[in-house]
Amino acid sequence: MAGLEKYNLDEYSAEAGGYWDMRETDLSDITRGYGYQEISNDYATTSNLPHIPSEEPDNDATLKKFIGTGVSLVSLIAENLLSHPFVVLRRQCQVHNTSKRYHILPITLVPVICHLHSHQGLTTLWKGLGSVLLVRGMTLGVEDVLSKVTPWPKEITRESSLKSFFQHIFLKGVTFSLIMPYYCASLVETVQSDIASEKPGMFDVIREGTMRLFNLSGNAKGRMLPIWILVLPTITFGVTRYLFSLLVKAGTFRILQVKQKEIKSSTGTLPKNIANIGLLPDLELNASIVAIIASDIAFYPFETILHRLYLQGTRTIVDNLDNGKSVLPILTNYYGPVECYEACLSTEGVLGLYKGFGALLLQYTAHIFVVRITKFILTEIMGIYRGRKSSSLPVRTQNPVSENYFVGNTLI
Repeated sequence: MAGLEKYNLDEYSAEAGGYWDMRETDLSDITRGYGYQEISNDYATTSNLPHIPSEEPDNDATLKKFIGTGVSLVSLIAENLLSHPFVVLRRQCQVHNTSKRYHILPITLVPVICHLHSHQGLTTLWKGLGSVLLVRGMTLGVEDVLSKVTPWPKEITRESSLKSFFQHIFLKGVTFSLIMPYYCASLVETVQSDIASEKPGMFDVIREGTMRLFNLSGNAKGRMLPIWILVLPTITFGVTRYLFSLLVKAGTFRILQVKQKEIKSSTGTLPKNIANIGLLPDLELNASIVAIIASDIAFYPFETILHRLYLQGTRTIVDNLDNGKSVLPILTNYYGPVECYEACLSTEGVLGLYKGFGALLLQYTAHIFVVRITKFILTEIMGIYRGRKSSSLPVRTQNPVSENYFVGNTLI
């Protein structure tokens, strides 16, 4: 080597005893000593070089989480806004105890909707929307306040104790009982006819609900039931429906999770944690929708009975959904949920408990359609974005391998 001609390498190697004999040591021995693969003295191929992982992260899980969040948001909007016209139709059918048409199927509601639109305008199906949203907000607020001033937990998990579970259920029951008078006032606003009643103000639901809350003995001169009679069936209905929804949601989520794992196993792409591939929001959304639909169907007759009890004695005039062209007052005289149930069976039959069921089918058909089309659009947008991003990346070319290599920190 240049500049080392005056040095005797044999003397240094003999004196050191542990130094290399540079003339006899092969390059492969040095590379093996440093943990590298065996490299030829002349050239090396790229297959023998250590693999350097790409610095570009995999965005598939992030994109799937984004799609899941967007679909969940659209589902929430559809549940609270898009579904309201069908809620109005459903409730009007439920409280009409003398109707001739039960509207079990959605097709019978089409001419009624057309007549309501021609006589009262399309806004008649959006009546009471403000009060419904206000009552839902009050429900969340009451739960939050009670969970902070009491040891009752607002949410429970699988790791929660049995005591926490019963405290949580007690919290739900207290919330249902406190919100019930305001729910009754909101029910009146959603079923009363626009052409036969004055349009309520923004906060009339709070005033009417408070008046009914403190009028514990009920209307002595009318047929309005006192609060203490309605509290027990309200709590029973609300808590039972909530527990049923939890069970259906947990079971559906488990089934979907197992099914997804089977699909991934068949394709050889099974992850250690299904949350890592961004499928958790999608599975939770599907399980929630199934639980809501199942609970509404299973408890529909009980909801019909409670709505009739809530509306009794309020002197409400509703649209006649037999034809959609006239109005009529609701006049009932029930003494409790059992008497209402027996009267409904004797005069209307079993199907009388399912009046307006076609509106429920229309509601969730529209809900599922909106969720599916939103997921399809977001998936297509993310696919286009991913394609453009991958096409904009520079193409890596295979460069010739240099004759110089790094061994440790030394350039050879």
